[in-house]
Amino acid sequence: MLDESMSAIHAAAQVGFSSDAATYVRGRPDYPAALLPWLERDLAVGPGKVVLDLGAGTGKFTRLLARTGAEIVAVEPIAEMRAKLSADQPAVRSLEGTADAIPLGNASADAVVCAQAFHWFATHAALREIHRVLRPGGRLGLVWNVRDESVDWVAEITRIITPFEGDAPRFYKDDWRKPFENRLFSDLQMTSFAYQHMGSAQEVIIDRFLSVSFIAALPVAEKAVVEERLRALVASHPGLRASDVIAFPYRTQAYCCVAVP
Repeated sequence: MLDESMSAIHAAAQVGFSSDAATYVRGRPDYPAALLPWLERDLAVGPGKVVLDLGAGTGKFTRLLARTGAEIVAVEPIAEMRAKLSADQPAVRSLEGTADAIPLGNASADAVVCAQAFHWFATHAALREIHRVLRPGGRLGLVWNVRDESVDWVAEITRIITPFEGDAPRFYKDDWRKPFENRLFSDLQMTSFAYQHMGSAQEVIIDRFLSVSFIAALPVAEKAVVEERLRALVASHPGLRASDVIAFPYRTQAYCCVAVP
């Protein structure tokens, strides 16, 4: 069983995501437009529905949710990220809260979505709390942009940053799946979409990976080492050094399940 205390804010998230919300916004990819019909079809999101964006961060995914016409409630524990979301999307109700203490009543949401976030709070307690706020038959959606490491320079970036991750929860470790053993939800159904984050090397590589929680939380000297190695890769790799615009390849994995009564 996972340690229930993990649903508290992990130090890497608290420090890393608090340090520079602007770098996070610049460097993090958006999400493919193909997710919009997935939201409408698989999560039954649309006008008249209430959707909780849990761990909403700066609102990267919130913007896509808003296009469905549903009423969006964004819950985010880190003040700096929540402030950025509120400034950019004032029409969205933004609340302070965590996954194991969601500030909504019982059966108050038709769907809960966690984009690039669920691995941070994947505990039995958090999943019970998500189940609590969902209406009968409500749906849970989990979304991650996953780097395509079949591309050699993407795999090299992973080799650069991984030694610094410590005990930070990571999607690739699959620990986030363990709470689903309690059978509060139906089996996860996954849909995958190809996606490219287009931008300069500064945006899609330097800003992107300096905004990774456990990198952003490093002491200044260690963070400088990571930045130096990333810049050396950009300067030396033939697929990067001559490119004004880089297409960073991802597979966006979207998971859906239904709350069991």
